[in-house]
Formats: sequence, structure tokens, C-alpha cells
Amino acid sequence: MNNKVRSLADSVFKCLFPFLDKQFPFFSPLNIPRQLFAFLFRLPPFKHFWREKDMKVGAFEEDICAPIKVSPPPDIGGDSATDGEELFVPPLNFAMVDNGVFRSGFPDSANFSFLRSLGLRTIIYLCPEPYPETNNEFLKVNGIRLFQFHIEKCKEPFVNIPEETIREALNVVLDVNNHPLLIHCRRGKHRTGCLVGCLRKMQRWYLSSIFDEYQRFAGAKARVSDQRFIERFDVSSSKR
Repeated sequence: MNNKVRSLADSVFKCLFPFLDKQFPFFSPLNIPRQLFAFLFRLPPFKHFWREKDMKVGAFEEDICAPIKVSPPPDIGGDSATDGEELFVPPLNFAMVDNGVFRSGFPDSANFSFLRSLGLRTIIYLCPEPYPETNNEFLKVNGIRLFQFHIEKCKEPFVNIPEETIREALNVVLDVNNHPLLIHCRRGKHRTGCLVGCLRKMQRWYLSSIFDEYQRFAGAKARVSDQRFIERFDVSSSKR
């Protein structure tokens, strides 16, 4: 008898509900006999229940699948040429030495807006090469005075740092009428480092602190000869 009922229910299931496995695959793990499930599904309460469930699931899927409108992010990296804003780019190795005194490597045209914002009165240039025409034009337009001190680029062991030239440059640095001023050479490391190191001696810095500052800018190219020059520099004959 049971076999006949099961066979009949299975036949009804196959005829009336061929889509059931596709529509409700999540009932398979529950191990509910297909025949019993098919029989229960035909009852009005269950049919109404599943119809509501199907409507809710359908509405939920529509909400999920609905396209989401995303506003594009604001352009925070716009071209300065299009938005009218100036870019302030400091020169290589730029830093503040003291009130009204700055140091750096050689500035180029990309740094002009930044230098203009400092309100410079003076630039101390420590290289023997002629100052570029574009830089000279920038100085002229902005009323900046140029002091050039011809210190040759030198490497160990043949070192010749002109002490008298360093003293002349220090006199310009110590004159507050020249402030704000910028000291620079080619890379802002050795020649600029020697001049700033001698200024630190006049400010009564400890040698260890002077050398730490020098090495911070010179990096792996720090020269013992530069530090020896700073150590032996006599500040007693310099103006204060």
C-alpha cells in the first residue's frame, strides 16, 4: 500500500511540479521526501505562503539588482594651468636655518613661486658658474639681490675651502638688512653645509650638533674634510 501511494505521489509531483527543483533547490539538503513536499505544497495555506515568499524574494532581488548611481569623486589633483592655482615647490634640500635665513640646492623655474612666497631680499650663491639668465630675471622682477661667492667644487683628498670667502659670506648672512635670504650651491650639501656649519659655531652650537646637521643634508656624501674645516674655523675674528 505504501509503495502505491509513494508511486502515485511521485507521479503527481513529476506531472504538476516539474519546475520545483529549479525554483526551490534549497530544500534538497533538508532531506524532505519529494512526494511529501509535493503533497504539502498543493495545500492552500502553503501555496499562499510560498506565493508571498516568492513575491518578497523577487522584490528583494529587484532592490539588489537596481543600478546604483555613484557620483564621481572631486578632482583634487587638477592641473594648475586649468584651475588657476600656483604650485609651491621648494628647491632640493630646502630648510630653514634661522629666522630669515634659508638653505637649499640650486633653484629652478619650478621653485620660483615658492621662493616668491618667502619674500626674499637676498640670495647667496656659492658656485663659480654664472647665474642662469632665467634666475637672474626672476631676481630682477622680484627685487632680490644676488651675492655670488666663487667656491670651487672640491673633493678629497685635494681640498681647498677658501676661509676668507666663507667669512665674507658670513658677513652677508649676519646682516639682518639682507633678510630674508637664501643660501644655496649646487646640491645644498657641501659648500652650503660648510657655510651653515661655520654660522653654527658663531651661534655657539656644540660640534656634535653641527656635524649632525651637516650629515643630515650631505647624507652618504658627507666629507670629513668639510667637517674638519668647520671644526678648525676660527670665529673670533668674524663679525657678530
